[in-house]
Amino acid sequence: MSDDTRSATYAELAALGPYGVHPGHALITMVEPHPGHESAYNRWYEDDHYYAGAMAMPWMYAGRRWVATRDLQLLRTPEKSAIAQPVTAGCYLSTYWITDGRYDDHMRWTVAVNKRLNRDARVYQDRTHVFTAFQDHEATVYRDGAAGPRDFHALDHPYAGLVLQVVDAEGADGRAELLEWLRARYLPKGLAGSPTAMVTVFRPTPLPLDRMSYVKQVEGVDSRLTLLWFLEADPRDCWAEHFMGLAEAVDESGLGRLELLAPFIPTVPGTDTYVDRLR
Repeated sequence: MSDDTRSATYAELAALGPYGVHPGHALITMVEPHPGHESAYNRWYEDDHYYAGAMAMPWMYAGRRWVATRDLQLLRTPEKSAIAQPVTAGCYLSTYWITDGRYDDHMRWTVAVNKRLNRDARVYQDRTHVFTAFQDHEATVYRDGAAGPRDFHALDHPYAGLVLQVVDAEGADGRAELLEWLRARYLPKGLAGSPTAMVTVFRPTPLPLDRMSYVKQVEGVDSRLTLLWFLEADPRDCWAEHFMGLAEAVDESGLGRLELLAPFIPTVPGTDTYVDRLR
């Protein structure tokens, strides 16, 4: 393909399809660097992969990295998690927004780019994907109604913390009922008077068959929901008061069960801050 043809293709693609700001889809990926590789992994991800493997791609328009130091890992629940074994696994979390209606376009690009990165030895192998899934947006619930940042601002706004919550419905037929209960009752109650400004809710989608071999296929695509709680305070300062009862509330509803509740704080881009506090 000539340079002229490539340029013409870019111009054509830019003039077609959705290009709104709504986060219709997300990539949520929780990763554990292997012992002894914490600093090298962090530098590879921040200095190369965050950009070449994510933000440089079409339709992935916002991103943020989060970290769980050892004291934050020890706050996680439940001890027997279907997501992380042990529940402390996965000290780094990356979150990305993808333009609504552009999932298929983005997936074709990301699979091709990651194959290229592998060929060029630009993929760090000494890490484990604990929970990695592309997800479709289902709902956003705000504490303050129309005031404050919207969900499309969430990864750029300087939130002080994030809590990842994963819940499973009792079977595929029950996910819609669980989602409605979360949206109408559970989340408004959890947000009221809390330091959480908003919660976004997503449902996982299967990874493509030509995905990278080191990323396992997504589980729970028919029954699972993923919640991101965006906090205006350090999660350690509000964990006991605002998050300790969340597991019991899900279980008591009879609509589902908690699989993971995990707090994180934002990384400091371009630094190794917190790397020495992961173990």
